[in-house]
Amino acid sequence: MARDLETGLLRSFVTAVRAGSISRAATALGHTQPALSQQLRRLESVVGHPLLHRSPSGVSPTRAGEQLLPYAERILALSGQALTETGRALTGHCGVGLLEDLAASQLPQALADLARLHPHATLEVLSLSQAAMREAYDAGRVQLVLDAVPDIPGPPRWTVRRPLVWAVGHGVDVAADPLPVVLFSTPCSWRTAVLEAMERVDRQWRVAFESNSLVGVLAAVRAGLGVAALLPANLEPGMSAHVAHALPALPDVEFGLARHPATDGDPLLDAVEAALRRMV
Repeated sequence: MARDLETGLLRSFVTAVRAGSISRAATALGHTQPALSQQLRRLESVVGHPLLHRSPSGVSPTRAGEQLLPYAERILALSGQALTETGRALTGHCGVGLLEDLAASQLPQALADLARLHPHATLEVLSLSQAAMREAYDAGRVQLVLDAVPDIPGPPRWTVRRPLVWAVGHGVDVAADPLPVVLFSTPCSWRTAVLEAMERVDRQWRVAFESNSLVGVLAAVRAGLGVAALLPANLEPGMSAHVAHALPALPDVEFGLARHPATDGDPLLDAVEAALRRMV
């Protein structure tokens, strides 16, 4: 018998991973927890593998879940775009500023799919420092910026909270004292929150490596230098999202979208903003 991936089941899975919690995901979707859990079990039955690690502190994707996540996000994005954009030709230019951690996710692919639907529109995705992003926004080169709320160049039109997870490389002992930690260099909007989480549980730690780029942080975790706080979408295969009691609970990160006020009512900007909101 042919197996199909129902978009409703994929949406439940993606929402659970983004929320980091079955209860928060159920609230976001307007479902009860038992109903959402049943949908997740149905999807796991179709896929043939467990997709989520479940613990008292929340949920995180298994290896199979990490592999399914980018496909699920793209399927949902394409479905939403097909429903809203079919029969409407969009033109013009839209510059999008993304935090590097988001630029490394499925968001650029969703925008590329949107551009393919509208060949007469041009989309430009930039990942810049906070100062350079502000300059590009003020100059009008970038009209939309999706970043951590403290770092966006204008008031947010909307915000969304997403969990951080502990990424643990091969061979790292999470019971080590002090715990080796891989950090983003300052300024980083969630670096302080991560270190404060350590202090709250009186956990001893040391900085094993730090970098101002996601590429550098991932390389350090991949090399087994320590643990790092990352978005679930940035985990690589084999880089477990560790939820053991040996590690403290991590804070959520609040993202917001700033839109240049001169672009209100622009249909291309409306479509791009809608695509970003669906994907983030």
